Amino acid sequence: MSGQIPQRFIDDLLARVDVVEVVGERVKLKKAGRNHSGLCPFHQEKSPSFTVSADKQFYHCFGCGAHGNALRFLMEYENLRFPEAVEQLAARLGMEVPREGADDPRAQARERKRKEGVNLLELSASYYRERLKMPEGEAARRYLDERGLSSEVQQDFAIGYAPDGWDALKRHLSERGVAEAVQIEYGLLVHREDSGRTYDRFRDRVMFPIRDIRGRTIAFGGRVLGDAKPKYLNSPETPVFHKGRELYGLFEARQANSRLERLVIVEGYMDVVALAQFGIRNAVATLGTSTSEEHLGRLFRMVGEVVFCFDGDRAGRQAAARALQTVLPQMIDGRQARFMFLPEGEDPDTLVRREGAEAFEDRITCASPLSEFLFDHAAEGRDLASIEARERFASQVLSAIGKLPEGVLKSLLLTELSRRTGVDQSRFEMLVASREVPEAEPSLAEDEPLGDGKGPQSLPEQGGYPSGGALSLMGRVLQLLVHEPRLVERLPEESDWYPAEDPEAGLCHEVERLLRAGRYRSAQVLLAHFHGTPEGERLAELARRELLLSPGARAAELDGLVEHFRRHRLRPSHQEEVDALLSKQQRGERLSQEERQRLMGLLTELKG
Repeated sequence: MSGQIPQRFIDDLLARVDVVEVVGERVKLKKAGRNHSGLCPFHQEKSPSFTVSADKQFYHCFGCGAHGNALRFLMEYENLRFPEAVEQLAARLGMEVPREGADDPRAQARERKRKEGVNLLELSASYYRERLKMPEGEAARRYLDERGLSSEVQQDFAIGYAPDGWDALKRHLSERGVAEAVQIEYGLLVHREDSGRTYDRFRDRVMFPIRDIRGRTIAFGGRVLGDAKPKYLNSPETPVFHKGRELYGLFEARQANSRLERLVIVEGYMDVVALAQFGIRNAVATLGTSTSEEHLGRLFRMVGEVVFCFDGDRAGRQAAARALQTVLPQMIDGRQARFMFLPEGEDPDTLVRREGAEAFEDRITCASPLSEFLFDHAAEGRDLASIEARERFASQVLSAIGKLPEGVLKSLLLTELSRRTGVDQSRFEMLVASREVPEAEPSLAEDEPLGDGKGPQSLPEQGGYPSGGALSLMGRVLQLLVHEPRLVERLPEESDWYPAEDPEAGLCHEVERLLRAGRYRSAQVLLAHFHGTPEGERLAELARRELLLSPGARAAELDGLVEHFRRHRLRPSHQEEVDALLSKQQRGERLSQEERQRLMGLLTELKG
């Protein structure tokens, strides 16, 4: 059911649930004094740094910094959205989740539409599986047999067949009351605008359901049997499928082994299935896109090691270089990334059939560590006997190192770069530090008082959120609200104080709306609403920053910031009024007593 989940219910839910039980069902915990400890599920480690407190109903990892309550743990561990995590916690206690505004007809319509879409895709997956068993699926069954796929593997991956016809699925779904508009919206039908005609997107293809982490079908991939193009076809973006977020085979990999330690990223779903046939059940594939930060964030929450698998040709090396740039910011201590290059003309499917599972596993084990690939890639095509070539080599490596989080890996790479170039490590450390420090923004101590009438300092570029460095004034408002949500009650009811030119004003306004609507008093619950978005990353960064104000001074700080923005917003209209009065005076017209007093008051106010 749609609608806002009331804060009072979330508070009650968290008061009833035991975070030790929730975590303990998924992580092996040992009693350690008043707390429990174990190996962190969010990064690879050999000695426990993950602590769960029964008293505080909180978990924290001293290795990677993961922390939160039972809700946050479920969201991170199971990759659930906030409402789904609430539903799951409530279900274990036999509680029904109430919704504010659930009687809103529009909210009910949206919920019906969402469920209709999910049911539609499951119904389609079932239809494709049934078609594979029919006489019309003989060619598809023969293809799968030739690829050596057992019935067990076909069942595990729910493989099916889309019949060779323009409207086979369309008729099947329409007979069950599914409107064509819904079939189009979820990528099953193609609509030709020139003719108004609709037809099945997938025809005469072996079908691979793409499932989310909970096993629900959210899209399809199809491999053509004949000579039609494209050879492989994926569902388009839909309300439930976003290719930059999902990975084929992740659900199946977790079903095969709930304690995965390593995942291999390959190119296509046939590679995933072929490796599974040979007992290699830890492969996943991106869906027609490069590996994204969101992909890697999801994977590193589940495993400590990711292995990228690429063709050994030039295109494969270029793809590996892009993957390297994407993975660098994710490499906190304890995580590993490796790069595996296949012989020319081979892919995982053909290679595992030719060499066997053991030899392929050996290739994975011997894949190049991130550090080795980084140095090899930077040195490629350069004669390092030349000073100029060494300079370009060092610059490229330093640029990569600068993207790494602080930690042991960063220090070791700087040491290795020093050894390879003969340049003192301290010089490189200075260069990296100089690249990381953004241009300083004036602090309040260096700036004029809040009432000076000047605009916010060093606003971020439109459409982006700043990270690191001093906060803008709107950033300070956000930080106060994240650290102490109750302060929202001090904000004016009207929103006319928000500076229209500040990109963070929109986020602040949305945070205010959520805090007022949900009456949230927990920063964790607020952050959960924005989980997995750029806005969520910005708020999480502000939550991690220490708030260098005593609790008693925070309200006054917020009041001063709001007053500053209000004065700034009033300046243009006040200046226009001043200009009009001065212009009247310059034309020789006499100002009335009231006008003279008004002019003096405005000039005093504008001077601050």
